[in-house]
Amino acid sequence: MTVLSDSPATSLVAGVWEALRTVRDPELDTDVVSLDFVGSCSVSDGVASVSLRLPTYFCAPNFAFLMVADAHDAVSAVDGVVRAEVELIDHFASDAINAGVAARAGFVTSMAGSEVGEAVDELDDLRRNFTERALMAGTDLVVRPIVRDGATPEQVAAMTLGDAPPSDDLRRLRARRRELGIPDDDAAPLVVDPTGATVGVEALPLHLRKARSYQVGVDANTSICRGQLAARYGV
Repeated sequence: MTVLSDSPATSLVAGVWEALRTVRDPELDTDVVSLDFVGSCSVSDGVASVSLRLPTYFCAPNFAFLMVADAHDAVSAVDGVVRAEVELIDHFASDAINAGVAARAGFVTSMAGSEVGEAVDELDDLRRNFTERALMAGTDLVVRPIVRDGATPEQVAAMTLGDAPPSDDLRRLRARRRELGIPDDDAAPLVVDPTGATVGVEALPLHLRKARSYQVGVDANTSICRGQLAARYGV
């Protein structure tokens, strides 16, 4: 087993990898490191070089742009990094996306004149839409075990976040709520809709079925993407 030395250079590379773990595929709600979307990562003289790869040549350019831009921001914020160079490889819109992110241009400006065609909107609404989907899927992951253990709809509807058993899924649910501006403290209702409104007992069964459908979709898409990436890169 190779033991890494605790040198400043090694610590800086580790910091860059940790920063990349904060960057998510917006559709899969999973970080790019866990998905093996990071092809390479190195640091030399404070310059962090990162390559990102996606499962197919034609992955949606808006999702790709978000991940490259988020990776650039996350790596740039690492203490000790003087410049971040994040490159998307093997994608039909790589040139436009890489140039746009490096220039700190928005999605619309970056795509103008590219093979993607004219983009008409920035990506704030897209990001929020998929964060709302992640909230619903996360609700399923947290609440389904509680229901499986025998909690009634009345009990679930009355629960707060503090009543739910601690778990990684609960921590992620709290994080998505914060991103949406929804209270995530222990006293906040456990089950809310994407606007933050409490879901009452009458609406709870349908809401949980919708939440389950979102999580099933995430699981299916994640499986497909992992398979495609494995076939493409042999990971």
